[in-house]
Amino acid sequence: MLKELDSKRIELKTLSEEYKKRRNELNAEASTLAANRNELNKNTKDLINEAQNFKKLRDENNEKVKEYKSLRDEVNAKANDLFLKVDTIRKANNLGGPSIKDIRKDIDRLEFAQQTEVLSTSKERELVNKITELQKLYLAKKEQLEGDTELKNLLSEAQTIRDKASEYHAILSEYAQKAQDSHNNMITTFKEADKIRADSDASHREFVRVQETADEYHKKFIAAQKEIRDINKEIRKLKKKESESKKENAKADARKDAEDIYEKFKSGEKLTTENLMALQRSGLL
Repeated sequence: MLKELDSKRIELKTLSEEYKKRRNELNAEASTLAANRNELNKNTKDLINEAQNFKKLRDENNEKVKEYKSLRDEVNAKANDLFLKVDTIRKANNLGGPSIKDIRKDIDRLEFAQQTEVLSTSKERELVNKITELQKLYLAKKEQLEGDTELKNLLSEAQTIRDKASEYHAILSEYAQKAQDSHNNMITTFKEADKIRADSDASHREFVRVQETADEYHKKFIAAQKEIRDINKEIRKLKKKESESKKENAKADARKDAEDIYEKFKSGEKLTTENLMALQRSGLL
């Protein structure tokens, strides 16, 4: 029985060390995964903050776009009123052809398209030629109308106001471009944050898997240690019982020897010193 228990204890000790080693390896791996996950989470948070800053810049620039669009439209409305007066006077004086107001609108529309649209070389050349023709027509119409002092003054005032509108439009376009750039940067940064967050989530899932496996090995280690302790207790009990049994057997053997010696003593046989001491130890003498 003792031999079997001792063999089982040796086997459990070997398993226990294997469980402990594997548990420690898995805990180290889980620790590395957790550190990587935490770093990725920090990077995600930094990118989200950066994206929020881009969003703030975009919104601020869009507010400026609204502000200068309102100013531009207000000034354009004043210019249009003046051009309307010019057209009224022109019609009253039988000055034919397209109105200077319409010519100016066409020029503004085409110039805006040239500034904002992506065009092929041939399309841009065609657009530039058309703008040039309209500008010539505009100047010719302006010269035609400038013969009239009232028209000349109205045209001068309208052009001054229109130039101011163009200035507002240029500022508006700058803010619109800044807003678009900030928006693009925000989208790019949010996408990057999403990608890193996905990597972080994957790292966390792997961390949980490895940590759970480490916990299983820890439970096996603890169970093996408990079983070893139980076996040790059982071995101690058996050894104690065996020792007590040996003592009892030794005492019984000594008693029997003493009784044999005593019988010899009673029959008158001569006893040795050792025989006498054995009798004394047994209590028979």
